[in-house]
Formats: sequence, structure tokens, C-alpha cells
Amino acid sequence: MDVFEICQEINNLNISGRLSEARDKLILLLDELSQEDAPYPDFLNHLIREAGLYPYLQLETASWQEKFVNEAFKVDIGRASATLHREQSYVLSRLLEGADIAVSAPTSFGKSFIIDAFIAAKLPQNVFIIVPTIALMDETRRRIFKKFSDKYNIVTTTDMALGKFNIFIFPQERAFSYLDKVSSIDLLIVDEFYKASASHDKERSPSLLKAILKLSRKAKQRYFLAPNVKSIGKNVFTQGMEFIELLDFNTVYLRKYDWYKEIGDDEELKGQKLLEIIAPRDAKSLIYAGSYPQIDKVANLIMTSMGVLDKPVLNHFSRWLAENYGPNWQLTHLVRRGVGIHNGRMHRSLSQLQIKIFESPHGFDSIISTSSIIEGVNTSAENVVIWRNRLGNNRLNDFTYRNIIGRGGRMFRHFVGNIYLLESPPKEESTQLEIQFPDAILGDLDEVEHRDHLDDRQVEHIIAFKVEMSEILGDEEFERISKGNLIQNSNSDFILELARSMKRSPSDWNGFGFLNSDDPNNWDRMLYKIINLSPSGWDIQFSKLVSFIKVLSDNWRSGIPILLGRLDQAGIGLEQFFQLERNVTFKMSALLRDVNELHRIIVNASVDVSPFIFKLSHAFLPGAVYQLEEYGLPRMISRKIDREGLIKLSDPSLDVRNAVAQFQDIGVEGVNSLKSLTAFDRYIVKYFFEGITQDSIAA
Repeated sequence: MDVFEICQEINNLNISGRLSEARDKLILLLDELSQEDAPYPDFLNHLIREAGLYPYLQLETASWQEKFVNEAFKVDIGRASATLHREQSYVLSRLLEGADIAVSAPTSFGKSFIIDAFIAAKLPQNVFIIVPTIALMDETRRRIFKKFSDKYNIVTTTDMALGKFNIFIFPQERAFSYLDKVSSIDLLIVDEFYKASASHDKERSPSLLKAILKLSRKAKQRYFLAPNVKSIGKNVFTQGMEFIELLDFNTVYLRKYDWYKEIGDDEELKGQKLLEIIAPRDAKSLIYAGSYPQIDKVANLIMTSMGVLDKPVLNHFSRWLAENYGPNWQLTHLVRRGVGIHNGRMHRSLSQLQIKIFESPHGFDSIISTSSIIEGVNTSAENVVIWRNRLGNNRLNDFTYRNIIGRGGRMFRHFVGNIYLLESPPKEESTQLEIQFPDAILGDLDEVEHRDHLDDRQVEHIIAFKVEMSEILGDEEFERISKGNLIQNSNSDFILELARSMKRSPSDWNGFGFLNSDDPNNWDRMLYKIINLSPSGWDIQFSKLVSFIKVLSDNWRSGIPILLGRLDQAGIGLEQFFQLERNVTFKMSALLRDVNELHRIIVNASVDVSPFIFKLSHAFLPGAVYQLEEYGLPRMISRKIDREGLIKLSDPSLDVRNAVAQFQDIGVEGVNSLKSLTAFDRYIVKYFFEGITQDSIAA
């Protein structure tokens, strides 16, 4: 390899204005030199500076000019400093100037550095960070906690006390709990804001739009982030924001292998090609399977074709899974072969744990995933394998495809990401983000304030909704629930119809208070009534869902294998257990909150099923235990800690902040001294403590 000759080619590309090609060629050269651990010649550092990739400068061989640039672009990111690349620095400068900006950039851009640098520089009083998933919430919380917990109160749940300085990190549904508690927001950050479009997230986009509308009224500044969006159509939600499109600025190179051309429809050959990539175990691989049945197919292929590894962490993890989830679970056997599974159903602490093991040099070699890997976490790998070109039952679109392959490569770890296409990619297209007022949220809008963005039909809809709701609830009650954001469902048509039915037939709700009974057998009638209300359905027989809720009520007292034994006669296995637990803790509990609020106003003010709603929304676990799972501590370990009396996690008055404070006082060694903890329990406890321990200040 003639470095000088390649550098000359890169320079010629720069001179001719072909900057993207020049950057790609430069990154490929850096990859080759990194494998040889070779020093950079002076002119290579110069080309790195010209490309704006300042973090890649090799300071040992750099001239004083390059060293000066490195220092000039170095910023405080919270208890440490980092050198930003040129485009990161530009975005940060616009934020520091007070601009409202929406940024579209590649997955490998390094957007979190900008947030951290802004907080470190400006010390804003209240920052809201809206993320799409609980998994991304915990990842962001861990990063922010390590850097800023000495100055800020980090808020992730709906019932935490506020301090003078607060950083709120959660999905949009939790944001409404704090609208009346915060007078102003210094910076509103919406990560993955493309999900505000119904074409990207039909079910949850209304609640995100509602959150953006209400939070923006209190926000002094807004910063929205998304990958792979080329333009944004005119809309009220990003009105007044500067759109910065940086899709051509890549920090890694993606090398694509079009193996689908050779594979065609040959499923056996496709399996052989997958094994050719992952069987050598010489690089980390993300395998996008596209659906749960395809995850099973890939997992079965691996279990019949790849041998068991003798790695301590995998052996301990497999035994832990067998004990706490069941010896026959697919994952229990798969992990012994160095492969994990990431999907949106399983317990969040389990998903977080697998990402940690995947990123460990002695852990997983591969992870099989649905689209959860692009929504849930900011992980990446040297190899990305597209096993299936589908998202569930639908064909994968170009936008999602680019998000998935964007997981290939990472700054400072892999200059090059290898993308293996085992099925054909979607047709390339330019994504314009279209965000419109859905009729579902019209009830939350002010027809005067937003008149310029509404048609006559929508204005009439808003007025009619407000008039009828005021007639049913009374003016004062309607104003109270509107200002207090006490109704969570963003579908105003559904809420209106629910209020009408309660007004029309209040006797149908006799026995609503039985949900507070300690005997689950008293819940049946009302559970069936609530289940029947859902406009989007439950994807399961209602009788199975009722049986599940009644068995789940024993969640704290009994382990999952025992619960599964009781659910076996209802035909509910572990995978469905995960799905149903998510449904009842989020979807059903949110529905019940709205029903309860309207019931107290319309039917009977003396009946309040909030105690049952709390239990349901926490999967019938103690509040602190459920919330600690979001921090990476599984319920099984919390149960042992509680039973040995180290921390009374079952205390109903204990909140997550005080629980974390007690853990910090005891320390990781104190917790791991408990005799009931297994070797892998202790591994998990160490990981949990990493997320509640602040970084030391870098020298």
C-alpha cells in the first residue's frame, strides 16, 4: 500500500469538489493503517483536518497547526473533554447561539456529544430529553448520570420530586406528568423525532405530537434529532426551526456485500452464507431478522450448526436464565453459542444486559434482532447482516433500511462497517418527513392558536368536542382535566365516546370499585369491560388476557417459572408472557387511568381505582422494584435483597431515588456480599452500579 499515492488521490478528489468520495477513501485508508498500527505521515493529518474529522488526528505525528485545531475543537462534555468533528461543532455553535434546530445526520454522527457539551457549557435549569423507548431512556440516563448527577436531578419516572436543576429523560407518555410542575424548559430535545410522523409510528405518533405541542409552549429552545431525513414538509410542530441536513457527512465507511444476487430464493444457501459470516467469531455481528418467526429460524440454524463455547460469562448467564426464566427457553441455550436476542418484548433489564455482554470482548459474538435494535439502543458492530428485507409483514423501506445498516461501524472502534445483504435492499429514495395534525389529537388543540394550520372541518371538530365534553363533565371539570393533562389517550374521539357511554348508562359501571379487591376473582367483570373498550385491540383472546392479569398479581411472591406453570393451561408461554406484561403495564394501565378519571366525574366521585392502576402499571411489583428494572436491576435480584433485609425494596413508601441512594450508601461490595446471590447475580449488580455511579473527573 502506497500511502502517499492514496493521499494524492484523496487530495485530487478534494480539489475537484468530490468531498464525499474523498472522505470515504480517507476513512478506508485510516482503517488499513489502524490494522497495521502505523504512524500517520504529516500530509495524512492535513487531509484529516481538511475533511473535518478532527477526532481522527494522530497527535503524536501531527504538526502544531493540527494540534491547535484539535484543541480548538475540544469541548467539555461533562467530567471529561472530547474533540468534536467539524459538523458536530457547527451544530453545537448554533445551539449555543440560541437557535431552534432540527438535525438529520447519519447514525454514526455522534449526536449525544453535542447534548452533553451544551449542558456542560450552559448549565440550563430544566432540560427535557424525549426518547422513543425505555431502553434508550436507560442508556441516556446512564450517560447523563455519570457526567452530571452532581449538579442535576435526573428524572426518569412520573412521580419523582424535582430539584433546582433537572434533566428529564423519558418517552413522551411520561412527559405529561410534569407539565404543571415546570414553569419553563431551557432546552427541549426530541430524539428520533421522525416518529412524530404517522407513516413511521402510527400508534404512538399522536402522543408524541401532543407532547411536542405542549412542551414547546414552555420551551425556550428546541433541538430535534433524526437520521436519514432529507427534508421536512411544512408543519406546525417544527415551525420556526432551522433544518440542518448532514447526511453526507459520514465518520465511518459502509462496505456492502450483495450476496442476495447469488442466493436468490435458496434458503439453504442463505443459511450457509450467514454461518460463513458469524461462525468464525472474528467480529461482532448484528443480524437483522425482521420478525419474531425469523428470529426463531435464525436461532434454530445457529443452535444446530454452531458449537457450544466455554466462556465463563456465557456459562453463568445460561444457568441464570434457566433458573429465572426456564431451562427450555430458546435464549437459555443460544447464549452458550455466543449469540443473544434483542427484541421489544422481553424484560428491559434483560435486553440491557445482553447489549452489555455483546459489547464485552469476552461476551456475545452476535445478536439477532428485530427493529428494536435501531429504536432501543445506540449499539453498533463491525458486521450488519440483513437476513430478511421485511419489517414484520411489510417490505422494509429505504428509511428503516438505512437506519439498520447505519449500525455498522463506529468511531474509534471500526472505521469500516461490513453490510451483508442476504436479501435484496429496498429501492433507494429520499425521505421527506411529513407531519400533519391527526384528527385523534384535535381535542387537545386550541382552535384559535392553531387556526392557520387547520382546515374548517378540523376547527369545527375541535369546537364540537369541547362543547360536548363541557356539557357532559361540566365547564370546571373539563377545564381541570384539560389544563392538568389528566387524560392520557390522545384519541379525542375515543374519549368523547367513552364519556357519552358513561353518561348514558352509568349503571353499566356498577362494581368498578371491585378492582381494588385483594381477591383477583372479583376482577373478572370489570376487566372484560375495560378490555372491550380498547379501539386497537389486544391481539389475544380476552379470556387469556384476564387469566394472565390474575396470575400476574402474584408476580412479587412467585418467580416467573412458577407463574408460567400456572399459565400453562391457558396456553401462555414465556414469549407471550413478555408481550402481555408490556401490554398491561403500559396500554391497559393508561386506558384505566382515563376511565378512572372520567368515572369519578360522571358516575361516582367516591370510587377511585388508582390503587389497582398502580399495581397494574408496575406489573404487581413494588414500585421501587419495577422502576429499578429500568435501571438494570432484575426483579429476581431485588427479591433476594429484600428477603435478606439489606434494603426493604417491598416498602410501598420507597421511591426509586431513595432506593438508589441506599444502594450507593451500601456500595457494590456490600450488596454482593449477600449469600443468596449467584455469580451472575453479582455480575448484574456490578452493571447496575455502573449506571448509578458518577465518573471521576478526567485529568
